[in-house]
Amino acid sequence: MSSPSPHQRPPAASTVSGGRWQTRRWSLYAPVYDRVAARVLRSARRDAIATLDLKAGTRVLLLGGGTGLDLPFLPRDIELEVVDASPAMLRRCRERAEALGFDANVKLGNAMALDFPDGHFDVVIAHLIFAVVPEPQTAFDEALRVLASDGEMSLLDKGLRGQQPAGVIRRLLNPLARLLATNLSVPLDGLLEGHALQRMEDRDLGPGGLLRHMHLRKI
Repeated sequence: MSSPSPHQRPPAASTVSGGRWQTRRWSLYAPVYDRVAARVLRSARRDAIATLDLKAGTRVLLLGGGTGLDLPFLPRDIELEVVDASPAMLRRCRERAEALGFDANVKLGNAMALDFPDGHFDVVIAHLIFAVVPEPQTAFDEALRVLASDGEMSLLDKGLRGQQPAGVIRRLLNPLARLLATNLSVPLDGLLEGHALQRMEDRDLGPGGLLRHMHLRKI
């Protein structure tokens, strides 16, 4: 384990989203989340993770890991850290990790103030996280801070492409979506601005192209 960097953020409150309601709602959703999301998003998670170069001993951060629905598609011999805001979601994630044979460190954490040193991870998996935090740019910047030079990121999320404005349906649905769980109009391309990144892949995944996947390399 490398020693903390002087740029490492101090330990943060144990919420990814930073708000009491945001944490509470995921506790409410935890018992039914897998039934709603597991099958619908299974192929998108699998295809996104398949783009990564995961070898034995690769240090991987699963950011906003939820109930661990990405775990079945990861090799067991990686060094895995899982961070999420919801204790209820993490309990299910720990159970899934143990059942699948992972030796993983699953803990509470704040995506906008990660308690890891700079460049600590070879791979960051950020699936369906930037659309649920109140400050997606801060969370993205933090994910890149803890990613090593030449490291890889799998970004899978809802959001806008390029400079396109949100469509009428998206604008109508977004207030309710944000109240319940997620922001449908995060400008995903804007998150990358100002960072030295190579875009290895950029495609739509999931039912009806609901999600966008970007395989990124830090350069």
